[in-house]
Amino acid sequence: MPRFGVLGPLTIEDPPGRRTTPRGDHQRALLAVLLLNANSSVPVDALVETLWPDTPPKSYSSNLHTYVSRLRARFEGLEIERDPHGYRLVVAPADLDLLSFREAAAAGKAAARAGDPASAAGHYRRALAEWRGPVLSGLHIPRLDADVARLESERLAAFEDCVDAELSDGRHGELTGELQAMITEHPLRERLAAQLMIALHRAGRQADSLAVHRELRATLVEELGVEPGAEVRRVHAAVLRGEDPVPSAKATPIFPICQLPPDISDLAGRESEIAKLSGLLGDGTGVPVAVITGEPGAGKSTLAVATAHRLRRSFPDGQLFVPLAGASDPRDLSDVLGDLLRALGVTGPAIPDDVEARAAVYRGRLADRRVLVVLDDAASPEQVRALLPGTPGTAVLITSRRRLSGLAGADRLPLAPLSGAEAMTLLARLAGPDRVGAERADAERIAKACGNLPLALRIAGSRLAMRPGLPLGKLAGRLEDEVSRLDELQVSDLQVRGSIALSYQALSPAARRAFRLIGRCRTLDLPAWAVTTLIDDEDADEAIDELVEASLLEATGLDATGEQRFRVHDLVRVYATELGRELETRAERVATVAKVSDAALCLADTAARRLPRTVPMPLSDHDVPAQPLEAELVERLLSDPGTWFSVERANLVSAVSSLCAVGWRRKALRILERLSAYLYLHSHYTDMRTSYETLRDAAREAEDRHIAVIADANLAVLLHVRGEYERAAEGYRACSKELAELGDLATRAWVETNLAHCLVGLGRAGESLHAATQAREMSTVEDSGTHARRAESAALHRLGKISEALEIDRRILAQARESADDRQLGVALQGLSWSLMLDGRQEEALATIEESVRVLRRTTAKSALAKSLRTQGAILAGAGRREGAVKAYENARRLAGALEERPRELSCTRAIAASWIGDGRADRAIPVLRRCLDEFRAMGGKPATGLTLHVLRRAYEAVGETEAAEAAGEEAKRLEVPHDANASTLVRLLLSLTEPAPA
Repeated sequence: MPRFGVLGPLTIEDPPGRRTTPRGDHQRALLAVLLLNANSSVPVDALVETLWPDTPPKSYSSNLHTYVSRLRARFEGLEIERDPHGYRLVVAPADLDLLSFREAAAAGKAAARAGDPASAAGHYRRALAEWRGPVLSGLHIPRLDADVARLESERLAAFEDCVDAELSDGRHGELTGELQAMITEHPLRERLAAQLMIALHRAGRQADSLAVHRELRATLVEELGVEPGAEVRRVHAAVLRGEDPVPSAKATPIFPICQLPPDISDLAGRESEIAKLSGLLGDGTGVPVAVITGEPGAGKSTLAVATAHRLRRSFPDGQLFVPLAGASDPRDLSDVLGDLLRALGVTGPAIPDDVEARAAVYRGRLADRRVLVVLDDAASPEQVRALLPGTPGTAVLITSRRRLSGLAGADRLPLAPLSGAEAMTLLARLAGPDRVGAERADAERIAKACGNLPLALRIAGSRLAMRPGLPLGKLAGRLEDEVSRLDELQVSDLQVRGSIALSYQALSPAARRAFRLIGRCRTLDLPAWAVTTLIDDEDADEAIDELVEASLLEATGLDATGEQRFRVHDLVRVYATELGRELETRAERVATVAKVSDAALCLADTAARRLPRTVPMPLSDHDVPAQPLEAELVERLLSDPGTWFSVERANLVSAVSSLCAVGWRRKALRILERLSAYLYLHSHYTDMRTSYETLRDAAREAEDRHIAVIADANLAVLLHVRGEYERAAEGYRACSKELAELGDLATRAWVETNLAHCLVGLGRAGESLHAATQAREMSTVEDSGTHARRAESAALHRLGKISEALEIDRRILAQARESADDRQLGVALQGLSWSLMLDGRQEEALATIEESVRVLRRTTAKSALAKSLRTQGAILAGAGRREGAVKAYENARRLAGALEERPRELSCTRAIAASWIGDGRADRAIPVLRRCLDEFRAMGGKPATGLTLHVLRRAYEAVGETEAAEAAGEEAKRLEVPHDANASTLVRLLLSLTEPAPA
């Protein structure tokens, strides 16, 4: 899950440390408003007002859905839920700075109420640290102005609460500068002024404190015409009397005191070590000192805390816990002693400035007390000595990465890693005993890869707990890769790079060359054909084996095509790329990348030509190189072209982006044209849209008009399939004009055909027929001509010219039967069946559509099958076979929903709702039909809107809502187009479903 930030500029960290942001103002605004209302539903109206503050577009609903889909696709793990009221972004407090701020501020309030100002101040400081600047700085969204102002008020209130806590804790000396800066920003804030007066007075600066009052009073009188409030007057009076403005609370007993962190419940092993430490510290003689030493991650602090909890009864006056941060940034001894003295009840002026004096007061407070002092992560003997108590009864337990040999009289306990059994116990407690028991062999592999080190085991176990579906074997495989293991366990870049360098230097010259070549491919998941193409050497297999043996290349098994896959860690790839830049020429690097991208393009070309061509855009033969791979390998990989595309889909999408980045736009287009054959067939519209947007943006930046317009034409197709007819038609027209100027008639023919189909959906049959005819005349290949003739048939239906449409559909079917292509045949049968139905040949239409469905069920063309099932439902309704009609519509709706083909899904929903009217459930049908109506109107589909109104009229009549029925009927009548045989027939068929079922 990414981590989001709104307390400052809008940021998304995914992975941690790498910040990104959504593309486009609308996506940024949408994400911002959802984050500011995290875990709460935001009404659609509010989102629309946010995105379009002036006038929203007619297609605002589908636009909003598109933006939400893009956010989900861009940020893996992003949860945006749709509920009856709107949209809700689900996020954990740790993954959003606003929620983290509020959680920490609430903890601060709770600690303050509990009388623990030091703890409260810590929580407040943690809360304030989440702020990086003004809320959503750089992103102005007028509708959020009130929310932004409210959050700024929350921030200021948290700061003031923090100051109160720190003043109560005696930290006035640290606050004056910060308070003065805040007052400069908020000169009318009386609480801030009172706090600054208190801090200055306690620091012995009475004159400065009084000056703050004078400046505040002058400002309030001049700007607001009012005197300072009661609190400021009270503080002012106390300062004038030389008294502490905040009287000390009644002294409360300090002892017993316990500062120990919680004891962990999943401690595994260490019983013998706890017993030994307990014996050393609890004997009651002198001031025993025990030092736990060991490597990082050995569990020193965990053991110290567990031991201290066991010894609480032996030290009834308390347990102090002092973090010394010796491994990172050793704390200043004066600060440490100051914290200890405040914990022991010494505050304000009673805390000396001199370190030795502070140490003396500290020892005095512990004199004759039975207190255990835990000094965690000590840096040196010098840091520890001043913290040792001076009288018997107390004891000291120290943890350190060093032995602290200069600390005389201390007992040392070197802490080794866990035993094998203890490691398995810890892993089981973290990931679940049943899960570890069921995959024990893989769990043992994980423990071994972690070296039985408690910290490493805890990280691995926590990852398993967060991902219940992750097989232990998979995690074990990652950890067994020596290159990626430290990164998996959060070890720094420098250490990882050093480890990679050591492995690289141990390789043979051939393997070193192979390593650098693999680094040129930005894809991390590599098929064997790509690796061998990159290396291009007869000894490639030996070099690959050596890289795998050195853990610089991970063999991940066979994919669905039977090809070996290899995985390269990203940091390994970066290191290999760095070496390549240092040791090889640019020409050599370019030649290698060209070779592997040629192989990918040729494979994609062959695979695409073996799939049914459903995407209504041309597949260019230009710029396709000769296949560099052996024919036998190509046949094995592409025995099932759909499987090959599914395996390489992510790599090909990534390749499009990478090729655009280096300026190879033409090759990126050729790969994407072929990948689209698979993506469109299986409705992977998000990948298709993202890739074409990337290509279009790169082409525009390079002023490459031809590639840019082809990308725009494909993006218009995606608008079309989602039912955004007006935008799609506008896009098609712009592309057609541009293609005409560029002289690309072949592509323009496809675009004009798509425009013709789109205009049918908009109810503009005359324009559609003109576009379709023009497209047919421009067509240079059979595919585009057939597509244009289908558009002509659809337009002729709307114009009432059924005989002409029948003639076209019969010719299309004859060609399809000759092609022996089941998809073409099924589509042609569907077109003819509907023309037959419009011509009154019901029995012939029914037989034809049934053949269409049978044929298409043998193919992967799910979209075409959904269309045929919908047509089958309509024809069955006309034949009075109500049950079969509803079943066909339900099957079509399921397919259309899965394919995200919203117009078709809505039309099937409308037919099913019509059947409910006939079943006596009109009250249930009405809200469904209203929603369909709203969406059809937003799409601009007049024929679909009119059909829905006819069904809705019948529903209103069934429940007795006469006025609503009349209004729906009148509006439907206004939308009717003379001679539209398609609409009139569909009205008749749909209304037949509203009639009561025969007994």
